[in-house]
Amino acid sequence: MDDETLKKFAYANISSYRSRTMKVLKDDVKTPTQIAKEAEILPNHISKVLRELKETGMAECINEKARKGRLYRLTSIGEEIVDKLD
Repeated sequence: MDDETLKKFAYANISSYRSRTMKVLKDDVKTPTQIAKEAEILPNHISKVLRELKETGMAECINEKARKGRLYRLTSIGEEIVDKLD
């Protein structure tokens, strides 16, 4: 892992919400409601977690224009990092 990827790994790893969200998204595409339920995170927290993961380039929304039913997945960097999370 290069230095930038290591920094992103550390950022994801220090937050149980971020790491749980990434594990739920591993190899899959899901809506925020599905992510919240599977990661056992309150729905009102999941949008902040997804925004943080998007800002750091570890996750992406594949239908940004949709008002409902947005779909999220990990980026290639996110996929690389999720395998190393605790």
